Amino acid sequence: MTAEIRVWRIQKGNHLNPVKSSRLDMEARLEDWIEKDISILSDDLLVIGRQVETEYGGAIDLLCLDGQGDVVIVELKRDKSPREVTAQILDYATWVKDRSREQVITAADKYLQKKGYLSLEEAFQTKFGFELPEVLNETHDLLIVATQIDPASERIIRYLSDTYGVGINAATFQCFKDDDNAEYLARVFLIKPSQVERKKRDKDVSKRSPNLSLEELEVIAKNNDVGDTYSTLCSALEKHLKKSTTMSSLSFAGIFGNRRKAIFGLIPTESSPESGLKFRVYTSRWTDYFKTDLENVSAMLPENKQQGRWSGAEETEYAGFDGYFRTDEEVKRFVAGLQKHKALS
Repeated sequence: MTAEIRVWRIQKGNHLNPVKSSRLDMEARLEDWIEKDISILSDDLLVIGRQVETEYGGAIDLLCLDGQGDVVIVELKRDKSPREVTAQILDYATWVKDRSREQVITAADKYLQKKGYLSLEEAFQTKFGFELPEVLNETHDLLIVATQIDPASERIIRYLSDTYGVGINAATFQCFKDDDNAEYLARVFLIKPSQVERKKRDKDVSKRSPNLSLEELEVIAKNNDVGDTYSTLCSALEKHLKKSTTMSSLSFAGIFGNRRKAIFGLIPTESSPESGLKFRVYTSRWTDYFKTDLENVSAMLPENKQQGRWSGAEETEYAGFDGYFRTDEEVKRFVAGLQKHKALS
């Protein structure tokens, strides 16, 4: 049930003048307002799409990304029934959950370039002040926006949040107009956002941990007796690629057009004195970036490498090798091969 909000204007002489609720066509205006200034919902959101069509029919009103790289679906209730709006946003969630990192970036780039950004990476850096996370859409949240929430919708939302830890909430907006025709907008959340996040975190034991720092990765490499190898390879790779950390590795990326993509990774968290320092390389990205071929890449790498495909995607750019650097000879061969490469201009 929508909370009743009353507003008073404080006038001279410490008198209170009630501001009347306005019966404007708000829901026709709310989507524009939210798209232009998403902070009226949250300071931790970046709009990455509007009227995003899904493969299951229908279009998501607004698609957003939070500071952790997780997707947030914003859906306006409009004239939908309680069952329609909750069923629809849950249906959208079944589509969103399977979006890969590349699919999220491609869709976001198309939208954001119309807003004057070169890419999602640039918009994310501008909004949050740090680089786009390597892992995107690990989880997602759902937010229904309306001028009022009926009892049936409230019961459904609270049930999903309280019982199953679904990251779902509702924001209601009310408009007021004073005697001078000045308009005021008020917002109320059905459930405190912090409570939704806590319930979601309690139910979701796989919630993302923070990325490791450079210092933490160095300590892990030393503790796993691969510190020297790690330092040597890091020094060689960072001359050609941009480094960043993940929850388990040191990632090296290149710029393809206006997009940043991971090419090589060192994974000290999965390394040991017996196995060596684990690595992973996306071979098609490597060959494109360094203008070389697969044979040359393969020759640079240790013989114990194995072919693989990651991120649950079928795209060839997610295929490559992983394996372990075990000997000084393997490290020297890789560094020597890297020095001969010419990066993409």
